Amino acid sequence: MNRHSRGFTLIEILVALAVVAVALAAGSQATSALTRAAARQSDQWLAQLCAENELIRLRLLRQLPGTGESTSECQQAGRTLKVRLSVQPTPNPNFQRVDAIVEGAVDGNEVRLLSLSTVMGRY
Repeated sequence: MNRHSRGFTLIEILVALAVVAVALAAGSQATSALTRAAARQSDQWLAQLCAENELIRLRLLRQLPGTGESTSECQQAGRTLKVRLSVQPTPNPNFQRVDAIVEGAVDGNEVRLLSLSTVMGRY
């Protein structure tokens, strides 16, 4: 009868477990990164809606907005985002530059989600 039994040694099993643990850790990190990216994309999409809504509101007034800054809140998908509008003159008095900056809470911190700029003219 053969004295050596067939099977894996303890060291071979430990090495296999270490390889599986490293692979699972890498997969977990990749999944976490994808989840964060999806949340960020959702935040930016909501911010885009808020910024475009404010710029459309200005266009519907059918007059040049006054220069300066204003702040408003925007509700989208149950979230409250802050939209800051900055209106600046341009070298041509018939046009003004309008910047819409959208901020919101991400992980408990207020961060800039999106900046959108356009030029508005006289009607």
